[in-house]
Amino acid sequence: MTDAILLRDDRDGIATLTLNNPGSLNALSDAMLAALKDAFATLAQDRGTRVVILKGAGKAFCAGHDLKEMQAGRQAEDKGRAYFADLFARCSDVMQMIPVLPQPVIAEVHGIATAAGCQLVASCDMAVAAEGTRFGVNGVNIGLFCSTPMVALSRNVPRKVAFEMLTTGQFIDAARAAEVGLVNRVVSHEALAQETWALAKTVAGKLSAAVKIGKRAFYDQIEMTRADAYDHAAAVMVENMLWRDTEEGISAFIEKRKPDWS
Repeated sequence: MTDAILLRDDRDGIATLTLNNPGSLNALSDAMLAALKDAFATLAQDRGTRVVILKGAGKAFCAGHDLKEMQAGRQAEDKGRAYFADLFARCSDVMQMIPVLPQPVIAEVHGIATAAGCQLVASCDMAVAAEGTRFGVNGVNIGLFCSTPMVALSRNVPRKVAFEMLTTGQFIDAARAAEVGLVNRVVSHEALAQETWALAKTVAGKLSAAVKIGKRAFYDQIEMTRADAYDHAAAVMVENMLWRDTEEGISAFIEKRKPDWS
């Protein structure tokens, strides 16, 4: 398993996925994308896992697409058009699997998160970053505008911040990433794993069915008008209120005891 490109470790209802190709700074190669797709598909059916942590092995979280593979794709008769179309479609599919997973996904970020690696952070539900981490959608520096990373980035940070990052190719540090909303918190490198785990444990300690229905509603309502969002959220709360475990949770709060959830 140590040679697997993506590692999985399960403990206390928390699944930790580790991008495990440090030699390429955990680039999103064809093999890495396939491994992530398989892992997310498995997690989508996994009722025992409450939270997912996504991190990178070695000195970086993820450096984006594998540029050597992309250049090799140009050798086809069509100069790579079909390969590139397939690559970006596959990558987009993987990114879109994260918001629809029943479990919250927390990115544990260190080193760098660039281009599609920054997209991966932005696609996660939450992120904890180590001090000194650098974030960038820097494809423009090599003549390739980060158009697909832009989708996730522009849904995380203010428009002008996203546009500046995309057009200048300049990096932001972890403190700035937290300031603009790309990550939730910044901690020392030594405390990164501990703080990420603490956040995951807090979420894992909640009623998992409530977190699941809440995550789905969160992303559904974002795409709606305000009135439709309220209607949808109210209907979700009605459904949630009728659960036996929610009734028990409210009773336990009133009676000042721990809930006996099934």
